Amino acid sequence: MVGCLVEQMGDAYPLLRATQGQIERVLLKEEQQFELTLDHGMRILTEAIGMLQGNEIPGEVVFKLYDTFGFPTDLTADIARERDLQLDMPGFERAMEAQRQRARAASKFGAVDIAHYQVDSTTEFVGYSTLHGKSKVVALFLGDSAVDSLTADDEGVVVLDSTPFYAESGGQVGDSGRLLGSDLVFDVVDTIKAGNAFLHKGKLLEGSLTVGDVLSAEVDRLQRDATRLNHSATHLLHAALKEVLGEHVNQRGSLVDAERFRFDFSHFEPMTRVEIGKIERIVNEQIQRNSEIETEIMDLEAARAKGAMALFGEKYSEQVRVLTMGEGFSIELCGGTHASRTGDIGIFRIVTEQGIASGVRRIEGVTGLRALERIEGLEASLAETAALLRADQGGIVAKVRSLLEQNKKLEKEVAQLSMKLASGAGSDLADAVIEIHGVKVIVKDSDGSDPKALPDVLDQLKNKLQSGVVVLACVTDGKVAMIAGVTKDLTARVNAGALVNHVATQVGGKGGGRPDMARAGGTEPQGLAAALASATPYLEEVLG
Repeated sequence: MVGCLVEQMGDAYPLLRATQGQIERVLLKEEQQFELTLDHGMRILTEAIGMLQGNEIPGEVVFKLYDTFGFPTDLTADIARERDLQLDMPGFERAMEAQRQRARAASKFGAVDIAHYQVDSTTEFVGYSTLHGKSKVVALFLGDSAVDSLTADDEGVVVLDSTPFYAESGGQVGDSGRLLGSDLVFDVVDTIKAGNAFLHKGKLLEGSLTVGDVLSAEVDRLQRDATRLNHSATHLLHAALKEVLGEHVNQRGSLVDAERFRFDFSHFEPMTRVEIGKIERIVNEQIQRNSEIETEIMDLEAARAKGAMALFGEKYSEQVRVLTMGEGFSIELCGGTHASRTGDIGIFRIVTEQGIASGVRRIEGVTGLRALERIEGLEASLAETAALLRADQGGIVAKVRSLLEQNKKLEKEVAQLSMKLASGAGSDLADAVIEIHGVKVIVKDSDGSDPKALPDVLDQLKNKLQSGVVVLACVTDGKVAMIAGVTKDLTARVNAGALVNHVATQVGGKGGGRPDMARAGGTEPQGLAAALASATPYLEEVLG
């Protein structure tokens, strides 16, 4: 399909031809992912149908398939029609509306604070070149109410005419620090924007504060320095990702604070260990070169002509700030604070890489002292592991491989012994048959059995009964494992899923499965005897 498209449209759209391989890989990944979605959804839907008491699939089940697993509602409806079932669409719509309400509430979270502050003034940011300065108080808030003054222990917001405090923006967190005056100390815990004003949120520790006061603003240097190093590292990371993975990589979000950085980017598959290693090496090579980080103010068109990367969907003014690192290795538009030279970053390490949405990956990492601490921690863990294995650090992998092979052999021996025990237990349990309305039934606590052996015991008993119902359970490590089986000739009268769920709910669990075999678990083993006893009256009712 892609080949035909490129053949027909490649001349008009050269990018199609240049990225044909990538497009084919993305489409294949999407196809494979949709197949997994269908397989997973079909298993859940089959289990739900197996536990139905009527002919209607609950709306909650339909919504769970759609919302959690991406299983199309139309496909659920088609399967239901094939089995003469109906969908509880009113219940589905109720669940969907509840989800919309939760989404709306979540989207408002955090934005309410800013909306409450009505500030007409503009704060001049001077924090690119200094971390302290004299500033005049132009507005005060206690809670979300504008006031003329604050007194000791008040928690509020201070708005200044100018500030060295960076306000949260572009993924970089706001600065913290202190505002000082004669006999007053205001502890700033965060800085955010409301329009053109910077809001310094915190608590007045000493004295009183009044609109019009002139204060000394002092940014927490350690926090700012660590934050700006992480921010500069994300620029190098972005460029390295494009170099290793391809030009399709684009930033999709970020969070930069003093402890770590988080970088979200467009990519269609998990990164390999080799790719992660290449990224780390490229970034650390740029750090070692210790090139100057250049900052230029220019118009937007000139920045684009220079090759500066801009975030898709971001709005920029006519005059923009351009950051260049590695003598052109990375060129980006950015209003955040940064290191002076790439060498200031020190060390760069990736901690995790994972998917957060379809086509979006997330990298979390550390730099500087935090990266050094991580390396020291890993070395300490390696040394402790070597001591436990009684091996030198260079021989740990070989030692672990040997232990895994040995463990695999032991597991195989244990499984064989469990099968022998299960076979003997099956023969003993066959003597526990009762009859309910002409149907042979075994309901038994298989005390001491391995939960993994229950399916084999169940099959043995069903074969011996030839026609009947079996319910088995055992307790291991304080957890109940349970299984129910119904021979094929009786599934029209007894549903294994409904039966096992009836018993499991009485031991704090639930279960499900096929009409002829279903499994369940529970967390209340003390109620197992009574739960198993309840199976007899349940079967008397459904078989009567």
